[in-house]
Amino acid sequence: MRARVLLIVMALALSGCAERKPAASNAGVTVDNCGTRITFDGVPQRVIGYYQHPTEIMVALGLQDKIVGTVYPDNDPLPRYADVYKAIPKIADKDASFEQLLAKTPDLVYGGYDSAFDDKEGRSREAFTKAGIKTYLSREECVDRAVTMDDVWEEIRTIGRVFQVPDRADALIAELQAGVVKTTERLKGVQPVKVFVYDSGDATAFTSGGMGIGNEVIKLAGGVNVFGDVQKDWADVSWEQVLQRSPDVIVIYDYYGTPAVDKKIEFLLGKPELAGVPAIRDRRFARLTLQDTVLGVRAPYAVEGLAKQLHP
Repeated sequence: MRARVLLIVMALALSGCAERKPAASNAGVTVDNCGTRITFDGVPQRVIGYYQHPTEIMVALGLQDKIVGTVYPDNDPLPRYADVYKAIPKIADKDASFEQLLAKTPDLVYGGYDSAFDDKEGRSREAFTKAGIKTYLSREECVDRAVTMDDVWEEIRTIGRVFQVPDRADALIAELQAGVVKTTERLKGVQPVKVFVYDSGDATAFTSGGMGIGNEVIKLAGGVNVFGDVQKDWADVSWEQVLQRSPDVIVIYDYYGTPAVDKKIEFLLGKPELAGVPAIRDRRFARLTLQDTVLGVRAPYAVEGLAKQLHP
């Protein structure tokens, strides 16, 4: 009996110690972002996705309950996320003012392009900091080299850290990587086709250079960007240069604010100086949304979609 009582007393004592043990401290998460160190003492609760691709990354990670608004969509949402995305309040179809953003009382603004934090428009990162609001800018805007799929994985991984959902980030990355690997395996042995990207333009052509993630999508889909040697994300080129580089396929970028894809094709077919281009002669056109070609969850998905168009 004495031994049993002693065991009970010891168990109660240990139980009491366990109850008095302080909760694990959350020291916060610190990330380096475009030369700025940002410490998050807790999970952001009121986030504005400035541009579509940051918003879609958060939705893909199941963080839509943290988003209080989004700004400047380029395309319809991905079908798999459409219902969730459409339920997010849209602050503005184009750029939003600093005052419009403040009205949402955000604790974080997640920008997709440099212009999200345009100093001339009063939206500098410093202005948000003074207002007690943290900012984060897509890593695609920070690097001084060609952007690759590794940057997509790292962006997702970082956002997973900030919102303390690393398991979700790892699962999403694994899914996206598997899709890319499946496509590249099927393309083994195929002859890459020469691709010219037509975004927009009349007197000149606005196209994709070799530094953006769009170039990586083309490469992984079994193509070669004929302006991949241009050390920019985007560039204006002459129609004479397009003719000289003789692309096999023209990839049309599709997004709000520019003519529909069929109108762009009609324009290209009507240019006599392009008559000798193989893609024009054979009427070989492919389509990507603009969101397929920026650093977000769509770029990995776009690899398979473009591969099917380049190598049917």
